[in-house]
Amino acid sequence: MTLTNSDVAELTALRRDLHRHPEISGKEAETARRVTAVLGRHAPGTLLTDLGGHGVAATYEGTEPGPTVLFRCELDALPINETGTAPHRSTVPGTGHLCGHDGHMAILAGLARLLSRTRPKRGRVVLLFQPAEETGAGAAAVLADPQFDTVSPDYAFSLHNFPGLPMGHVSLIPGPVTCASRGMEITLTGRSAHASQPETGTSPMTALAGLMPGLTALSHGTLDAPGFTLATVTHARMGPPAFGIAPGEAVLHATLRTLTDDRMADLVNAAETLVSETAAAHGLTAEIAWHDVFAHCENDQEATRIIETALDALGLAHDGRGLPMRPSEDFGRFGHAARAAMLFLGAGEDHPALHNPDYDFPDDLIPTGVRIFHRIARDLLG
Repeated sequence: MTLTNSDVAELTALRRDLHRHPEISGKEAETARRVTAVLGRHAPGTLLTDLGGHGVAATYEGTEPGPTVLFRCELDALPINETGTAPHRSTVPGTGHLCGHDGHMAILAGLARLLSRTRPKRGRVVLLFQPAEETGAGAAAVLADPQFDTVSPDYAFSLHNFPGLPMGHVSLIPGPVTCASRGMEITLTGRSAHASQPETGTSPMTALAGLMPGLTALSHGTLDAPGFTLATVTHARMGPPAFGIAPGEAVLHATLRTLTDDRMADLVNAAETLVSETAAAHGLTAEIAWHDVFAHCENDQEATRIIETALDALGLAHDGRGLPMRPSEDFGRFGHAARAAMLFLGAGEDHPALHNPDYDFPDDLIPTGVRIFHRIARDLLG
């Protein structure tokens, strides 16, 4: 069974409507309402809402026992102002679907259409619309929600569009595919003073100036090296914007990145030690807070073979180009509960990159994504 021309037109309209009304992580209430209304028209056996926040999950069951197969997409947009000129551009200032989650939602909505027409013979298909992917909080919240105990997938699959790859080409490998990462917020506190008498205070200036190159120096090797680490300074602020005050406080943000979770602990320890020793050397106190914590995403061998079999049956070209990649994806957490794998679907070699202000999801990928997911479901569940 495939999508009709009418299906594709309606899914494209849905994608563009979602694009016009983006919501950032944790604020996806209206997006979830729209998704719930769409899924309700396709008669799932069960429909969970408010899952891990604003998450939505629809279940389609077969008549015979079998595995539970989860397909996941994301609800959230980005706090970036869209500069594109398409008629369906964002109507929300400072917010845009500039990562393609609107397209991923349309793909799962298309899969719901096909499943409503022909249910799986056995087992269950679960379509999960996950909140808060961009902050790394959503998958953990979904997995921690008691409602998710009723889902308990055996397999979990996801896709992400991938600018830089030819349109419709798939990148897929077993093993790590995206990095672990976390945001480090450092607050240095000393004592402010009058700018004419800086010696009466304790300024964080020298410590802040040293920490920026110091953290960056923790970076090591390339992505394929055993000890790969990357520390990127992303923000710095010192004192109020005034001329009469020698500052007594500073804030520094950095992102730490490793290929796998087990390597992150060593990088975190090195960064925390550097901050502690630097603060002490300059008579400051230091506080560290962690944000946007992403586990690495690792493709299970069996789940990867299942995707490969589906791609071969559909005649879709695939290889491992561009993988693993430095960006993070919180789908990796589902690999702790199921055999999980993620594929990357080419959005065009010259397409604007993810998170660029002029990015827009290519509508031509909607039927391709639906075909891939539907084939996986059919191969596993009949």
